[in-house]
Amino acid sequence: MTKMKTENQNLNYLGSNVADHITAMLAYWDKNLVCRFANSAYVEWFGKKKEEMVDKITLKELLGPLFEKNLPFISGALRGEIQTFEREIPLPAGGTRHGLANYYPEIVNGEVKGFFVHVADVTPLKLMEIELLRSNKKVQEQNERLLNFSNIVSHNLKSHSNNLASILHAFSTASSEEDKSKMFDFLKSISKGFSSTVSHLNEITKSQNLAKLNPEQINLHELAEKLKMALLVQIQSSNAVVQNKIDKGISLCANSVYMESIILNLLTNAIKYKQETKPPVVELSCTQESGKTIIKIKDNGKGINLEKHGADLFGMYKTFHGNSDAEGIGLFITRYHVEAMGGQIEVESKVNSGTTFTLTFSSM
Repeated sequence: MTKMKTENQNLNYLGSNVADHITAMLAYWDKNLVCRFANSAYVEWFGKKKEEMVDKITLKELLGPLFEKNLPFISGALRGEIQTFEREIPLPAGGTRHGLANYYPEIVNGEVKGFFVHVADVTPLKLMEIELLRSNKKVQEQNERLLNFSNIVSHNLKSHSNNLASILHAFSTASSEEDKSKMFDFLKSISKGFSSTVSHLNEITKSQNLAKLNPEQINLHELAEKLKMALLVQIQSSNAVVQNKIDKGISLCANSVYMESIILNLLTNAIKYKQETKPPVVELSCTQESGKTIIKIKDNGKGINLEKHGADLFGMYKTFHGNSDAEGIGLFITRYHVEAMGGQIEVESKVNSGTTFTLTFSSM
């Protein structure tokens, strides 16, 4: 008997010694949630000593505010169900660690006597996961910027290339030197606008970050005039009237590439989606009040059924008028640019009565 008792004591000592030399946290809590065993890693995690815990402390006293979060798992273990969960645990000395906890119920003759606790410190893995998520987010943002850049290039340069093709055709078919001279002046104007756009796009490429491109003071009246010239062929061929009612002294600190893209796209749409029975009339206006710059672009075109299409209006590849040349990316890009600069875009529209886009930016 004495020999068996000695062997049991040796085994208990060996088991306790082994438990104290592993990195995982081990403990046992009885059905009254009183600690009956805790290895060194467990007590050190909570900044305790064994004599302060074993046969003395309750799980609620040990966990404090964390007890309520863990209660569903504790209750599950006391029902005889194995529990596995992840928890961020505050340390007594400050900071937090991430643990993967397992509760294994001890069941004797169908009765739950308590449960064993195994907690692995997974902080390095969790930090690696967080870093991986951060890296994935960065890659996603870079991909979005690349897509946005390609959309800017294709959408902005399309207007210039269409104008160039139209003017070259008109030049080649001009019947007089006076008409050719006029067309040549148009070509110079288009070339200047094209060069300016390419220069801005090159600026974006050099910055390597569209979202952080430095803003600059933009005279909005001059910008509208510049874009009217860029769309001269479309304006003349559709007999459009573009009224620039923006005060010559109004300026906005913004991304010049984005602003040009926004206004160019909204002007192009106002002309493209005109009513068949009357020429398009487009009005640009701007007010500054209460620290806000509010730009309005109003047309008398086909209008949009907002009850039917409002939810999809700014979606990619969404078109609403059946035009064969519609690509469905213009308004998507426009909203992206407006929101990237901290602005808002709103629309009012009625079928056969026209559309008004309202852009609101901070003037600060």
